[in-house]
Amino acid sequence: MPAIAEVRSTVAPNPHPRGSAFPACPICADSMVAAEASAYLSDRVISYLWTCDTCGYGFVTKHAVEPFACN
Repeated sequence: MPAIAEVRSTVAPNPHPRGSAFPACPICADSMVAAEASAYLSDRVISYLWTCDTCGYGFVTKHAVEPFACN
């Protein structure tokens, strides 16, 4: 089965306390709990591959992380 993927924005007007809420499938609106894969794109950017278990639609999210300050 061919994979369909798109990059989705992760900017939310009211961020979730954990940093981000779990995404919902843009096709069937089913909620997703765990990313299928993740990868560091740079020192401060991580991408996640999500695939819907219900309809099979796949997409990628990118997250910018703040550097950890050691005091």
